[in-house]
Amino acid sequence: MNPMICFVISSLFFNSLFLEAEPAKTNSQIIVMGFVYCDICSNNSFTRHSYFLPGAEVKIDCMFKAISRKTTEEISISVNRTTDKFGIYRLQIPSVDGIKCAEDSAVVSSCQASLMWSTSSSCNIPGYKTTSDEIAIKSRQANLCIYSLNAMNFRPPKREVTLCGN
Repeated sequence: MNPMICFVISSLFFNSLFLEAEPAKTNSQIIVMGFVYCDICSNNSFTRHSYFLPGAEVKIDCMFKAISRKTTEEISISVNRTTDKFGIYRLQIPSVDGIKCAEDSAVVSSCQASLMWSTSSSCNIPGYKTTSDEIAIKSRQANLCIYSLNAMNFRPPKREVTLCGN
């Protein structure tokens, strides 16, 4: 994906995290997030004709394992989330005793997101429908870890030749 597009998308993620009108109910230690877009040109890339897709259902499966001299702990989570008006889905995992994700270098994580369905009849054919590639951002001061998964997309049933060419 184009580095400029990645930068813009990352900015949207952080804006949606910290400028959201509705306050978070718990102090989350781990946040897993990603976004879903409509790929109008059906080329599996975000173009100027693409748009973020609200209301898409996404399944998130994660496993976090903390390994220390004293113990090995494992947390597995499987949930469905719906994208917001910006096409972003988010899973907030409350603090768990014994796991300090930003401090523990021995925390091993793996997350996967899969498209379930789209509420848009004009953009409901899965393109990139599963992702496990992630970028991890960790803040020791706040003991916060954000796992940002690669984008997934739906596309229209028929390619928009007038917008995208042959």
